[in-house]
Formats: sequence, structure tokens, C-alpha cells
Amino acid sequence: MDGLIIVDKPAGWTSHDVVLKLRKLLGEKRIGHAGTLDPLATGVLIITVGQATRLFPFLSRADKTYTGQITLGQATDTYDSLGNPVGEKCQWYPDLRLVEPVVESMTGEIEQLPPPFSAKKINGQRAFELARKGQTPELKPVKIEIHRFLILNYHPPEISFQIECSSGTYIRSIAHELGQKLGCGAHLSGLRRIVAGAYSEDEAFDLEQIEELQRAKLSCRFLIPLDYVLSGQPAVWVDPAGRADFEHGQNLRLEHLTRIDLHQKSQLVPVIYRVLADDNRLLGLARFNPQEKILQPEVVFQRQGELPKPL
Repeated sequence: MDGLIIVDKPAGWTSHDVVLKLRKLLGEKRIGHAGTLDPLATGVLIITVGQATRLFPFLSRADKTYTGQITLGQATDTYDSLGNPVGEKCQWYPDLRLVEPVVESMTGEIEQLPPPFSAKKINGQRAFELARKGQTPELKPVKIEIHRFLILNYHPPEISFQIECSSGTYIRSIAHELGQKLGCGAHLSGLRRIVAGAYSEDEAFDLEQIEELQRAKLSCRFLIPLDYVLSGQPAVWVDPAGRADFEHGQNLRLEHLTRIDLHQKSQLVPVIYRVLADDNRLLGLARFNPQEKILQPEVVFQRQGELPKPL
């Protein structure tokens, strides 16, 4: 079984909980996820199965879109509603006219400090492990980008929002920072990921649906086949000789390309391309090297019906 499953993660589950559940349910050891969701959060969790686990670096770096709620008036040690209160509860809430410009100022490229209760590693230890011991993790800011930060509704003390952001963004940190900037404290009280890369909540299955379909031997309903993964990437098709070279990890020369889909680009550029056989089977991913005019393998899949290496 190779491909993706778009799961609608329930609240209260860690992303690893979902992975363990699916390993048992599907009888497949090679299962991972591409982008952690906190236990508080629900929504789109991309699950990689079989050979698709090798696509983690390409899937996890995709932009994300979230909706959620920020509660003003009280900061917490975890930056969300699962943590302990920090400081006194604020007895006033700012007017929307004060909130809007602050929210607007938090868009664009920023240096974000991860929450102390996070999975970031510090000298081999997770930050949350140090925080639970009462230590203050020395975390370094990470460059992220907030493409859009919209206030959908404001009923003090609660702000309903939508955020479009780069990978690696901690929405909890955004909530905490907003509270600091407004001077009243704040924490994240609800979060749902509605889009991750090319996949939205409309394509997601909850765990109960997946279990029912698996029992009915209808995994084709929830499994996105490997051949359709990263379909938004530009693609090249190769002839049999090029396929043999590529499947043996060799660079792909342009003379072996039978077709190119540049996705509105006028020429090959140094990005990742899907490499497909003439039968549209995904063979792997390659990066174009413009200096040497070759495609260099990044990921090569072991597919059925491999061609022997020519002598």
C-alpha cells in the first residue's frame, strides 16, 4: 500500500496517536505524517503510507491554512487552553479598532519564537520535556511567513480568525504574541487546519470512516495512489532507456524526455519535477540542474515492472 490518506484529526489525539491507529488498522508499518497538529487542533493531517513516506520533506514544507479562536485576557504556559494560567487575568478587553492594526502588523515575514511546550529539540531534548521539569528552554527564533491573518469575528474576549502561513508556523505563538502586543494576555482556545498544501478538509476522512472502508475492503476510497501525489508539481515523462537510468539512480538526460509539463513555465527551471513513465506511473522526483542540463534524482521509487539495466 503506497500513497496518502488525508485524515480529519479529532481533538485530543496527537498526530502520532493517529499514525499508531492507522498502522494497526491497515497492517502497514511504514506510515508517517507530514506536519504535526497539536492535540487541541482538529483538521487536515496528511498521512504518508508505504513509499510515500519518502515524500515527507516535500509534503511537510507546504503552506497551511487554519481557522480558530484566540481568547484574550489570560496567558498560559503552553500558549493554549490546555496550559496553566500565567499572570493575572485581565479585566478589560481592547476595542476592535485597536485589535485590527495589531493583527495586520503580524503579517509578512517574521522571526517567530516557538512555544516552550513544543517538540523543538535543544541539545537532544525536546523543549516540552525541559519545560515540564520547570526549566526554561533556550529556543531560537525561526523565520516564517504569515500570508494572511484575518479577523472573522470578535466577541470579547474571543477572536475568531483565519490564518494562511508557511510551514513551521506555531499558531499558539501567534495567539500569545497578540496578547502581549495588546497588553491583555491571550491564548489559543481552538484550532482547525482546513488546508495543507494541495489538500483541504473537503478531502479528509475521519478515523471511523477509514475503519469502515478498510473493513469493507474499500481502501481505494480513502487512499490517494502514489501516482497522483504532488500532482501540482511540474512533470516530465521519460522513454524506456531514461526510465532504466532513473530507476538505477542515474542522472536523467534531456534526450530521454518524451514530454514535459512545465505548469505555465516557459522552460525547465531548477525546481523539483515529477518523473513519470509513459504509462503515467510515478517513478520518483528529480531536480533540474541548468548548468549540466540534467535531472538529478531526489527520490526514486521501487515500482512493479522495473526494467532491467541495459548492458
